[in-house]
Amino acid sequence: MPDSTLKVATSLRAVPAPEWDACANPARAPAGPGDETHNPFVSHAFLSALEEAGCVAPRTGWTPVHVLLEGADGLEAAVPAYVKTHSQGEYVFDHAWADAYERAGGRYYPKIQVAVPFTPVTGRRLLVRPGVDAGTATRRLVSGLRALRDQVGASSIHCTFCPPDEGARLAENGFLERTDQQYHWINEGYAGFEDFLGALASRKRKAIRRERRDALAPGITIERLTGDAIREEHWDAFFAFYMDTGSRKWGRPYLNRPFFSLLGERMAERVLLVMARREGRYIAGAINLIGDAALYGRNWGCVEDHPFLHFEVCYYQAIDFAIERGLARVEAGAQGEHKLARGYRPALTSSAHDIADPAFRRAIADYLDRERTYVAGAAEELDAATPFRRGG
Repeated sequence: MPDSTLKVATSLRAVPAPEWDACANPARAPAGPGDETHNPFVSHAFLSALEEAGCVAPRTGWTPVHVLLEGADGLEAAVPAYVKTHSQGEYVFDHAWADAYERAGGRYYPKIQVAVPFTPVTGRRLLVRPGVDAGTATRRLVSGLRALRDQVGASSIHCTFCPPDEGARLAENGFLERTDQQYHWINEGYAGFEDFLGALASRKRKAIRRERRDALAPGITIERLTGDAIREEHWDAFFAFYMDTGSRKWGRPYLNRPFFSLLGERMAERVLLVMARREGRYIAGAINLIGDAALYGRNWGCVEDHPFLHFEVCYYQAIDFAIERGLARVEAGAQGEHKLARGYRPALTSSAHDIADPAFRRAIADYLDRERTYVAGAAEELDAATPFRRGG
């Protein structure tokens, strides 16, 4: 790519949506079962909605600095990147790294974050247009990220929730690989929810049936809304649920009300709202985004507490929907060993980290070697604790 040029865009307004999406979600045939040909989170619509709503901005500690590789015929590759002044909203935790570096006299922030803000979902981060050599584009993008790191005085570059092949390419360019785990539900070609239950041990099967029954016992009904069925009244109700959960969990919720309206305007066909209603009013809800191969559970909240309602709205309804749509999996977000009992399985996730200070890099590399061993062992133990019938 001798004629290509590296640039930085401080807003996606500067990047035509068709050019970005040609790199982020190019039209192509699935490579195999479960291949995510369209990831809604790296789309121009999703990322620009975060910016235009003000969720992503310098005042929130997320300053857009998207690295672009432009050629004679338009955008060849791109990286969604941000200058960060904290470590909130990332779900790959490096607070201990920051604390150790600062105690040693270093300055950890700012840092460069290559990510989808507030979203622990694996997806492409090195967005290379088909026909462009991925290895060469990766080298050029990494050089751009490192130049940006030097320019802003950042300590490090962090590419989070990248697919394993991207992690390997980044490792070839000097990044350190890190693994963690989530819990995903895998569709084994089930004909319906009862078919899925049939794969579970008898005791677990009965427990889930009881949870689903008890969740709706107080006269609660469930609505699943997508596309044009989602109206502003639904966003109003869901935002109240989201604010309640966010305020209790982490103090200041990341997303604001305008963001959800923009999401509804731009990509409602990719949104699934699961809403619970009792006595004529909505009392709980969960938002999911729909990929071509996966359903991504993102946020949940409620204004009334009812036993097992969280499991019904977030997990069982998602499984129902995935089976109906023929989706290969449900990704239920970060953390939560309680998901195992609901049929979700441990799944490894990847990230890659480039540390500028050589001494600090050596310390992090040693830590990651030990962490990878622990994570792999923990995943094996957790997989043995799933509720599925052995040998079935």
